[in-house]
Amino acid sequence: RVGLCVLCGLPAAGKSTLARALHRQLPQHTGWACAVLTYDELIPPEAFGPRAPEARPEEQFSLLPRWKRSRRELLQCLESFLLALLTGEPLSRPAAATQPAWKRFLACCRQQGLLSAESHAGAGYRTLAATPGPLYLILDDNFYYRSMRYEVYQLARKYSLSFCQLFLECPLECCLQRNCLRSQPLPEQTICLMARKIEMPELKKNAWEQNSLLLQSAGGTSEDHCAAGLIEQIIALLATALANPVKQNEENTENKEADRAMCAASAIHQADQSCRRIISQAMKDAKDKKVLPREMKSLAEELHKLKAELLEALRQGNHCLENPHSAPAAWVTSSFQQEAANVLNKYIFQ
Repeated sequence: RVGLCVLCGLPAAGKSTLARALHRQLPQHTGWACAVLTYDELIPPEAFGPRAPEARPEEQFSLLPRWKRSRRELLQCLESFLLALLTGEPLSRPAAATQPAWKRFLACCRQQGLLSAESHAGAGYRTLAATPGPLYLILDDNFYYRSMRYEVYQLARKYSLSFCQLFLECPLECCLQRNCLRSQPLPEQTICLMARKIEMPELKKNAWEQNSLLLQSAGGTSEDHCAAGLIEQIIALLATALANPVKQNEENTENKEADRAMCAASAIHQADQSCRRIISQAMKDAKDKKVLPREMKSLAEELHKLKAELLEALRQGNHCLENPHSAPAAWVTSSFQQEAANVLNKYIFQ
């Protein structure tokens, strides 16, 4: 039996500390094998930077950002591992995964005793299928979009594996303080942006998120949580998921719900990008019209507040009441453009 456990939350919320605690304590408490896939170690930092001039042709013209391609490669490597584990066949590199990504994944598996080298020269690796009990793979990442977590759920469903989520809730201020103590802290604006975008599990709305546990991480480290008795809660969740693996034919309710959620997230993203372009143009027009600097600041604040209100209306589905026949992103863009023009004129002609 194999389970996939998604460990998610803001940077510096304590995910990696909890992952290490689970890696140590699960075998002691349950006899289960446990391995951790830490995305920060498996996805190189340069994947989040600008595209390199010397990038390969297929990278230069790819529509996907490098960090998205790296996440996709990692999931493909994981799927190759799962397939080898379930069938007993040797591991093989996915066609779409780069050699560096595959090497990083193999190194991670070797370090945790998941692979055994073939005895004859030149052969690859095999998974250690003969584990004394269930195997849990802990995926340690922010997973701030629900669609990111749903991709892992789809993988579990494809191979009838167990699936669950551990979500670490931690106040933004606490995460920022912990981040400052890191040897390589993230930019504060990155964490603040993620805090605004993060999508918590919705157990009542999404059937596929039923096996989820929300943990408070503000009072201390994740090690403290495990020592304080939360390890029992976590084990109970993992055991429930193991007893109820995802069925391949569960395409109905949760699939439609997740598709709707991803479509909504896409519409919000499109609308946000369009509004940002409108704001940029409005600020340029105001500057050309010699609007005073202090007024420029007020103008920017008013436009951003207006954008936030319209995006929230889109999240709440209010656009359906005002214009049910309009595409969501188009409705926000049109509404914002009209209202932004009125705001801009107020500052130009005052």
